[in-house]
Amino acid sequence: MFGSALVAVTLLIFAPGSRALDLLRATATSGDPPSIPKVHCRCASYPNGTLCSWPQPAVSSPTHYIATYRYMKMFVTRQATFFIPDFSFLFLWLFLFNRERHGQSTPKMCNITSSGSSTPSPDSEQQWHCHLPNLKLLTDYIINITAVHSGGSSSYLAGFMLEDIVKPDPPVDVRVSPQKSRNLLVEWSPPPTWASHHIFPLKYQILYRWENQGSSISVNLGPFENTKIELKGLIPGRAYQFQVCAKELLGLGHCSSWSSPVNVIIPRKKP
Repeated sequence: MFGSALVAVTLLIFAPGSRALDLLRATATSGDPPSIPKVHCRCASYPNGTLCSWPQPAVSSPTHYIATYRYMKMFVTRQATFFIPDFSFLFLWLFLFNRERHGQSTPKMCNITSSGSSTPSPDSEQQWHCHLPNLKLLTDYIINITAVHSGGSSSYLAGFMLEDIVKPDPPVDVRVSPQKSRNLLVEWSPPPTWASHHIFPLKYQILYRWENQGSSISVNLGPFENTKIELKGLIPGRAYQFQVCAKELLGLGHCSSWSSPVNVIIPRKKP
């Protein structure tokens, strides 16, 4: 008789030019460990709307998840160095520099919820969510999502800064109305999930496209701080499609996904 085998595989991924550091770890006690969670974190309402999500694998043994997060502490001390380069002039040079020491806070448990079907299939995927409340600004965080079942465990460990994962939801209620014979007024509303619009305003981009001799032509305009713009010099009788995306005003993170398309045809003048 042989005892149960323990196999551990660790994969460290670092993306050049990015703060993100991902650690993927699988440990098998017997049989196959669960697949490593495919986690995506996004802040849909800066700074208090951060959610990490991952799908339940379509084929897996009964699995439960453990989610924790913590932030990196930074301690700053000052050290003074006195230096006299030339005694004849009795100059006193003072150099001050900062010295940083890093540590980690105590991990906090994340409340996990689920959405979608509890019996995943190719047509209906169950999603798991971990809400991260009250994250500190300009602070490095580590999220750890561990999948556990009878065959072992697999972990996803990643570092991020809140400002890097900001991505609002798309603008809503996009409206397009004719103004003059060749002008259209495009209006929209901010995403309702962006709760602190008066403190952290948004800017917007407009994408509009049309067909010309079988080819699709698109124009990307912006950014704009207003929630409306009049487009001039368009072609009567041509079909246009309009979409809008939103981004934090100072450029934090990413632009939202594009809003649902709105199609409109500029009416021709009656002869």
